[in-house]
Amino acid sequence: MAVTSRIDTPAEFQARFGVSAETCDKLKTYEALLKRWQKTINLVAPSTLDDIWHRHFADSAQLWPLAPQAARTWLDLGSGAGFPGLVSAILASETGTSRHILVESDSRKAAFLREVARETGAAVDILCMRIENPETHAKVGVADCVTARALAPLSRLVEIAAPFFGSSTQGLFLKGRDVAAEIESTAQDWQFAFELIPSVTEESGRVVLLNALKAKASKPRTEG
Repeated sequence: MAVTSRIDTPAEFQARFGVSAETCDKLKTYEALLKRWQKTINLVAPSTLDDIWHRHFADSAQLWPLAPQAARTWLDLGSGAGFPGLVSAILASETGTSRHILVESDSRKAAFLREVARETGAAVDILCMRIENPETHAKVGVADCVTARALAPLSRLVEIAAPFFGSSTQGLFLKGRDVAAEIESTAQDWQFAFELIPSVTEESGRVVLLNALKAKASKPRTEG
């Protein structure tokens, strides 16, 4: 992938990602709800509210074709306003072959996610729990694909995502211009394979494809 031209409208989104008009209609519903709820809950940076299709929907949707075709369980960590996890779930509704779990500890944001899921018919499990809790680990188990955006530096993100990683789990993490330094820092305590994919929405952005995650011998595993 490479940075594309602006994706500012449903038609441009549909053309770029090859989704149905029905899926775009669901995203239009999502957009309307986001703008309505934003008036009382700070879901996204106000400066991005008029840039939803490019900055949020397209930025999230670029992960969908990068996941392994066999991925059936998707886990989104710190979902916030639903990026990228809820967008992935809406795209998945075209095939109905995957399960999507969104973890968001803020009860107001979780309520927003439930409302969007209800209005769009997206098949998601929304867990209002802290990612680090053993109860969350037990409830979710191992996922095929783990996603996150703007949650934490990669070293911390890998630490909290590790309990959900199995031997074939793929991490898809949206990162910015400091990704090389984040990878170097993470490699001090963790072994992993990775690939950097240029973002389709941000010139300096990268998607980190990460797998074969394993703590180095000297790295203590945290609980809770």
